[in-house]
Amino acid sequence: MMLPSLRSLSLVVAFAAAAVVAQADPLNCDLSGYRAMAGLTAAVADNALVITWEGDNRTELRLRFGIEGGVPTIQSLALRPAQGAWRELAANVRPEFRVVSGLRRITQQQLRPDSIQALGGKVSPQVLQLFRTGGEWVDLAVSEGQIKKEDVERWKWEAFWDAPLYIEGSGVRPPSHATSIPPMRGIFDQPGLPRKPEEVSRATASYRATGCAVKTDGARLVITFPGVELGVFAGRLEYDIFKGSNLIRQVVIAKTEQRSVAFKYDGGLTGLPIRPESRVVWRDLSARQQEFAFGPPPGGAATVWNSHRAIAAELKGGAVALFPTPHSFYWARESSQNLGYAWYRKDSETTFSLGVRQAENEEDAEFFHNFALYSARPGTWQRMPVFLYVSADTGPAALDAALAFTRGDRFKPLPGFKVMGSHYHVGLVRRLEHSGSLDTRLNDIDAAKGIGLDIYGVIDASGGANRLENQAKYYDAARRHSDRNFLVMPNEELTGGAMAVELGGHSDIMISKPLYWIGRRMPGQPLVEPHPKYGQVYNLGTAADMMAMTKLENAVIYEPHPRSKGSTGFPDAIVDKPHFRETNFRGLGYRWGMGIDASEIRLGEIRVLDLWDELNNAMAARSAAPKFLQAISEARSDIGERGRPAYDDNYGMSPVNYLKLDRVPTVDDMSPIIDAMKRGDYFVTTGEVLISNYAVNGTGDRRTIVADLEWTFPLDFVEVVWGDGTKTDRQVISTTDLPAFGKKRFEIPFHAAGRKWVRFAAWDIATNGALAQPVDLTVAR
Repeated sequence: MMLPSLRSLSLVVAFAAAAVVAQADPLNCDLSGYRAMAGLTAAVADNALVITWEGDNRTELRLRFGIEGGVPTIQSLALRPAQGAWRELAANVRPEFRVVSGLRRITQQQLRPDSIQALGGKVSPQVLQLFRTGGEWVDLAVSEGQIKKEDVERWKWEAFWDAPLYIEGSGVRPPSHATSIPPMRGIFDQPGLPRKPEEVSRATASYRATGCAVKTDGARLVITFPGVELGVFAGRLEYDIFKGSNLIRQVVIAKTEQRSVAFKYDGGLTGLPIRPESRVVWRDLSARQQEFAFGPPPGGAATVWNSHRAIAAELKGGAVALFPTPHSFYWARESSQNLGYAWYRKDSETTFSLGVRQAENEEDAEFFHNFALYSARPGTWQRMPVFLYVSADTGPAALDAALAFTRGDRFKPLPGFKVMGSHYHVGLVRRLEHSGSLDTRLNDIDAAKGIGLDIYGVIDASGGANRLENQAKYYDAARRHSDRNFLVMPNEELTGGAMAVELGGHSDIMISKPLYWIGRRMPGQPLVEPHPKYGQVYNLGTAADMMAMTKLENAVIYEPHPRSKGSTGFPDAIVDKPHFRETNFRGLGYRWGMGIDASEIRLGEIRVLDLWDELNNAMAARSAAPKFLQAISEARSDIGERGRPAYDDNYGMSPVNYLKLDRVPTVDDMSPIIDAMKRGDYFVTTGEVLISNYAVNGTGDRRTIVADLEWTFPLDFVEVVWGDGTKTDRQVISTTDLPAFGKKRFEIPFHAAGRKWVRFAAWDIATNGALAQPVDLTVAR
């Protein structure tokens, strides 16, 4: 039998492609919201929507959209480099989205007895027994009136230790210490585990588009196709085009009316052409280039363990890199282990697919109960984005261009600032002692330096019968691993127990120098006593004792994960407590992953940012100073004697604080850090948006907010937020006219009459942001 020639095969493919285009549905596209501008145009011609725009480096790009069998289709993706000819990279490419959903439950750790009491309930012996044994205690607590059903419905969305997709036989086994250490049972034993198979739903998006709409939004276009159905969700497909950038955002925006949905998604492109030039390119966990050139027969999707969350399709004439949002792609996790965030699939001898993915469970069995997924409150519009970066260059070059949006997954040095990460569980002394030397290098420290931290805020507890000796070892180990340009800051998390001072929920104490204290004070015992070896030692029996020590020793307290984990019901329950209103109880921790909702356009806005504003109104009503926000990580590497490796997810999972400091302090004098945090001389950021200068200028009622910003992803909006002691309001200023990789000084007039506090924040299209600390307007009016 004579084999067909390459030319005849090419003709067959060409005729097939032409036939697909010929079968395109009639296109009804609403352009009433479109405004023509140079460098960003939209037009309907030949039954297709054609978008042409200026990209970066004088590149011109073109997308031709059609609808085929109800499916929004990229009929052509092409670009023209500066002084070059048009190149078509792909034709007849379609979006692909998949969702896996389960049930959201309130968790054992959220409703500890102290949390139930904080919410106004009373724990019965029966409920307490079920709690301690990991039984189904929620229904009993509700039926006995110990906790209100509405409280359960409210707090379940802030779950941290939850695993909606864990099903018996999944291959994940319980952690070995879940039963060997009884006090940990309240963390690891969750109600309803393992989940039932019928609770889990899997779906691939189907499309029933009958038309589209194009809207101009500043220097970008928004193209919308309705008619998306995705499992429990229904909504629309959207493409966002940005003038001056080769970046495209492909996103499903959909909602569910079901009552208790937790979910994950995968997204990408299907129908990409296999030609001699075609290959998939990524960087492995050692940042080495890897590729797949489509040799084997078609098969299922292959998971890729890739660094920096990006994968690229190299095609004839260029490449397309696909990557997710860098931070809101992660939910509540304590492990920073890379779980494989990309996939590819050979669909036939002529086409392939690729995209980004979210895993269904942790690989480390120690954390198998901690895979909470996104929360999807009924009626909220959940966003499932995939970014595309189109390049005229090779696949590796496209990956480099995509990685520029996170500055190489590294926090950029900023003159006059030092970068501090905080709340890392390391097990510093225990792991070093296990190694045989306190001078052994730990990979955690190298990983922290690798993402650009100057200050590594460890949050180890130093308890036990030999607490003072353990504290001394802790400080010694921190000294040994600090140098002139890097500080290991030895802080401590207070989580309750016999040797802890109960402040309400979990609390972090940040110290200005090595400080010795015991969480116990006997009747008649003084607050502070001399010690022959450790100098002054504090005896702390009450919250007032703790706050007295912070004043005398220049320390501050933050509540690291409010309204979540062991802080459910807090700080709400202690707003009127004297210790919480103290200035040295400085504020709240900020990490989005606990209870993250994919409808958020600001990271952590439902659990943390809304609470922050409510709290500052409560403080203003009580004539107390505003509370500040501190970025925290919560990443753990302290499990087991040897600890866990620090993987490259450290950047994506950990926001940071940029402190106004001219040098890195030493362990024996960390007061510059504490002083900056007490003054609010720092901003919180995910890394992509920076505030190099910020001030509220003026006096009296006429003020001006001044902020110098720089950013990578296109900036979406900036906002001024204020409160009057009762309610919160805000002025949102759209920045959709600004390009990617920009800088700008904002000067925003602000009328301060009747307002008690004000803050400023900036957010980009990937929900990344930077937040300045609130300014007390009642001082020096």
